Amino acid sequence: MPEKNNTIISKIEKALDEVRPHLRMDGGDVQFESFDSKTGVLLVSLKGACAHCAMSQITLQSGIGAAVMEKVPEVKKVLAV
Repeated sequence: MPEKNNTIISKIEKALDEVRPHLRMDGGDVQFESFDSKTGVLLVSLKGACAHCAMSQITLQSGIGAAVMEKVPEVKKVLAV
């Protein structure tokens, strides 16, 4: 089971790498924190300008969350910590 989880985490990291350039254009970034394979919940932290932006929830759900869930079907929900 740990190997499967490592594969999922690798896929998550790859998906996050794909959205990072868009976030960095606005001075922000996203960092993987943890993934619970039982619930499908991915925890990330928003960095830089994204951390305090009024639009961060929209970015989290419509941008980061949508991109990750499309690439990694095991992810059911993305939350910021």
